[in-house]
Amino acid sequence: MTIMSAQHIDEAVSLTTRALRGVVDLDWTVPADGLEWSCYDTVVHLAGDFTCYAGQLTARAADGWVPFEITADPGTTPAGLIQIIEATGGLLSAVVATSPADVRGWHPSGSGGPDAFAAMAVLEALVHTHDVVSALGVTDREPSAELCTAVLDRLFPHAPRANAPWPTLLWATGRTELPGLPRPGAWRWHADPIRSERLVLCEISPATGADLHAGGTGGFAWAEDGPFEGTRFAAGMVVKAREAGTYRPGWGAYAIVRAADGLAVGGIGFHAAPDGDGNAEIGYDIVPSARGNGYAVEAVRALSSWALAQDGLTTLHATVDDDNLASHAVIARAGFARSGAGEGDVHYTRTAD
Repeated sequence: MTIMSAQHIDEAVSLTTRALRGVVDLDWTVPADGLEWSCYDTVVHLAGDFTCYAGQLTARAADGWVPFEITADPGTTPAGLIQIIEATGGLLSAVVATSPADVRGWHPSGSGGPDAFAAMAVLEALVHTHDVVSALGVTDREPSAELCTAVLDRLFPHAPRANAPWPTLLWATGRTELPGLPRPGAWRWHADPIRSERLVLCEISPATGADLHAGGTGGFAWAEDGPFEGTRFAAGMVVKAREAGTYRPGWGAYAIVRAADGLAVGGIGFHAAPDGDGNAEIGYDIVPSARGNGYAVEAVRALSSWALAQDGLTTLHATVDDDNLASHAVIARAGFARSGAGEGDVHYTRTAD
């Protein structure tokens, strides 16, 4: 996994300010490309991202956003906004450079350390600069392939790698289509996905879950025979949990992504968050074209290990149909022990090692 740093932020800020200076004399009150914000407000938003990311790290904010925001003084010109980008980008760069690697801050896409917030800041700079300059007539801008690749590797492990990095980053953020891949109806980045040797488990949020449940891709590039209906159903359960007020990040559904090519090859997740006695149940599926490679065992082990390290969980359960011999083998190899039987199924449990 790429570790992003203050140097990446400095490069992104330099690219952003150079591009914005090229359009500084144009009308920044027009809408940014694909956004409801004006170009002016989009640049203010970017400065706010830089500042709040620095605040999350310096405050060690673990449970939510530090309650402040940045605004531009009334009458600030586009040239003044560029100064604000330089100032706030420099602030974040300094914070990232001096923060210990084990510092964590909260973000809706997953808690992260300095490298995660550096990656998120670079992403925000690249795509929002694109939104602004595209709206103002600049359509040939393309950041360095190395910087785009670093962001994709750190935040979008589920993005395919068959195309050039910059178009792929625009696809991953819902801004364009790629050959054979429609523009995503919903998307998210993953600051802290669960990684194993060959797989990345990317959480399905309520927004991406709604898209997936409705027949979309959820922002993932799926193997040709995916996703399974079970994965779409599980995505819908995430949406229902949000609507019912019972959604807890981490305790829903995940896409199983093959790290080698960024293709989603299955789904895995929990039926619900742990109950009052510390019990939760896990389920999974792998698309037929990806079976026989040990992905199911690897995914179940990875998600189980994550779950059993969380507060509030004591026992993880799995239920397997009597005649599903392959799934019995998967669950047993993933460390679960048979604990009982029902009508037509067998129950397994796993507790903390």
